[in-house]
Amino acid sequence: MKRLLQVAVLGLVSTVSAQQKPKLVIGIVVDQMKMEYLYRFSDDFSNDGFKRLMNDGYTFHNMHYNYMPTYTAPGHASVFTGTTPDIHGIVGNEWFNKATGKEVYCTDDASVKTIGDGAESEGKMSPKNLQATTITDELKLATNFKGKVIGISLKDRGAILPAGHFANGAFWYSRTGAFISSTFYGEQLPGWVTQFNNEKNFQKYIDKGWDLLKPKETYNESLTDNNPYEGKLFKKTPFFPFSLKEMYADNDAGVLRSTPFGNNLIVEFAERAIAAEALGKDNVTDFLTVSFSSTDYIGHTLGPRSIELQDAYLRLDESIAEFLKYLDKTVGKDNYLLFLTADHAGAENVKYLKDNKYDVDNIPWKNIETELTDFSTKTFGVNLLLNYSNYNVFLNKELINSKGLDLSKVKETFKEYLYTQKYVKRVYTEDEILAASGSDYFLKAIAKGYDPVQNGELVVLFKPAYVEYSGTGTTHGSPYSYDTHVPMLFYGWNIKKGESHDKKVITQIAPTIAQKLRIPFPNGTEAEVLTEVFNK
Repeated sequence: MKRLLQVAVLGLVSTVSAQQKPKLVIGIVVDQMKMEYLYRFSDDFSNDGFKRLMNDGYTFHNMHYNYMPTYTAPGHASVFTGTTPDIHGIVGNEWFNKATGKEVYCTDDASVKTIGDGAESEGKMSPKNLQATTITDELKLATNFKGKVIGISLKDRGAILPAGHFANGAFWYSRTGAFISSTFYGEQLPGWVTQFNNEKNFQKYIDKGWDLLKPKETYNESLTDNNPYEGKLFKKTPFFPFSLKEMYADNDAGVLRSTPFGNNLIVEFAERAIAAEALGKDNVTDFLTVSFSSTDYIGHTLGPRSIELQDAYLRLDESIAEFLKYLDKTVGKDNYLLFLTADHAGAENVKYLKDNKYDVDNIPWKNIETELTDFSTKTFGVNLLLNYSNYNVFLNKELINSKGLDLSKVKETFKEYLYTQKYVKRVYTEDEILAASGSDYFLKAIAKGYDPVQNGELVVLFKPAYVEYSGTGTTHGSPYSYDTHVPMLFYGWNIKKGESHDKKVITQIAPTIAQKLRIPFPNGTEAEVLTEVFNK
């Protein structure tokens, strides 16, 4: 009897020990996803995708980005570093760097080469511009590099930045239809990636084309097809069905990005990665990062109230349901920890708001640059504008100095001019940004997105609903709630059912995962955690 009791106790201890950490963590980022979509499309979702995550996991309904600019690269970097662009250094997708006087792309790395079937420019990428560690980096360090980390996305930045500095691999989609990588991760693609590429899995989606997933009357949460607020996919017909064969013939396999099937392909590739890399198969925690980018491409072109975008989310719901079933089967239902969020949300189409009597406008960024140049020439007799981009005004300090002008007065003169523009809410100088306190909410958000080495002498905040974009589709980038409010769902290992409506910020995700895994925090984070997911 005593022997049986000892065996039972040992078995219980062994079970508890095995449950101390998940076998696999999956971090999902949906590009340009508003929290609102989980509400608006809810009636049309299945019970096995988004609803499963919400009903059986923990939902934070009021999660926000806490900085500006709300773009893709800073978003992915912030989720996984647990800090903001002022610390991790990814201040845009691409930006003018005043320290070097050159344009920078977030993951550019001239020292590496493309591996796989892609153009050289598509693959010369790495995380070298990321200045902080990620939660995936900390997992690698904490496991003496035994835990595997893989990053997957249609976009290079969506694969590279979440996977961090020490990843086993990061893979992104090429215009050839193949997944590629760079020599930062190794001299050749793993055999399973080459095999996947050789199968040309993208082709079946091109051949099938894109029609509505459900009967057209299902889409009553969206505007009518072919409305004036949406653009055209690759200059083709603006309404269903879409012939992807025609688009492919006139372009390349990159057309798949702007359809829901880019997300389907990502799920296929992720499942292949889990099987081939044996993720979640031992007691050392692995980490898979998955970024779904098609929603962003569709949102930019067709807008947040298009039938196409709704169809993309209904199909993504199906893809997530399939992925969860795969994880249940291969990793085990209680063995994986999954979170789902977005890298930013997105604005309403400005013309749609204006047609409904909201007095706002879209402002093409090139117009701003031209007007600033004209203003400078008329005021100072010379163009002192070095660059305008990402809401930043860069001044030519060398020219200002050579003309004997006072830099602070030049800044104030530009600032006064900008305040005469209808779309401008605030203009902040570099000095004001660096001295920011908590009393000005929007200044604080700008400060968290500002790197004095890389950013401009002035930063412009537009009025709410004014958007720096064309007349159709939509974009993002502001510190307003329509760009900052994103989903935050935790599901799986050691996550209780529940929900919170308290305001939270995106930089709490990575330190929360660190605490769940009992590993060090990413080195740039303020280490504020989401305590709600610790009490089971």
